[in-house]
Amino acid sequence: MASYKALVRDVIKKADVLLEVIDARFPDETLNSEVEREIIRLNKPFIIVINKSDLVSREKLEKTKARLSKTAPVIFVSSKDRSGTTMLRHQILASAAIKAGIKGQDVMVGTLGYPNVGKSSVINGVTGRHRASTSPVSGHTKGVQHVGAGSRIMFIDTPGVIPFDEKDEYLQGLLGIKDTTHLKDKIGVALKIIEKMLAENKVALESFYSIKIENETSYDALELIGKQCNFLQKKGEVDETRTATRIINDWQNGLLLT
Repeated sequence: MASYKALVRDVIKKADVLLEVIDARFPDETLNSEVEREIIRLNKPFIIVINKSDLVSREKLEKTKARLSKTAPVIFVSSKDRSGTTMLRHQILASAAIKAGIKGQDVMVGTLGYPNVGKSSVINGVTGRHRASTSPVSGHTKGVQHVGAGSRIMFIDTPGVIPFDEKDEYLQGLLGIKDTTHLKDKIGVALKIIEKMLAENKVALESFYSIKIENETSYDALELIGKQCNFLQKKGEVDETRTATRIINDWQNGLLLT
């Protein structure tokens, strides 16, 4: 963890503008207050980039923006369709000119955030081409990479910043920090996903798996999904682990919308 702290501080020192990339589905959970305090301490301008904005409703995005814009400029981005990337480019140059006092010269942009929030995808969206290496597997970026974006912008792409006290496997599963091959309690993570869907978008959950949920618990819903997917064992019982794996993969691949 000491190496991560040193990496973060080095990127913040070298950058003219910082991007804190967060997941639209979990804005508060993917904000990193320790990183923000270090940016503010060094008096560097930063932009909060809400990535994966296509996975949540516009109403939820606007509510999140209203809260977070009190801290820093907020830009919605969807790496899937590259929406918001032009606005992000303009905001980077504006922040550099106004806050960093940089005009007419290259702007070094540091990208920071949790694993799997899509930092490299955001960079590729701004550059307009596949310059930063990406992967659906969390933790794909292994070291610092410099990526030219044209029009005076140079990105510093970094590995994910893991909170130094983060040990919650359920949150790591929800955020996609750990995929199904690294989760010990797949059923527990799947139940957390179902609970969130039932609370925020039950209709989408029902539609996606072609099921109808009345007053069932999250566990009952998991059983319904398993039966609908025909994930059954020899005695006709639902294969809960296989069902949980399917639900987690669907969630982490952005197929379930909140």
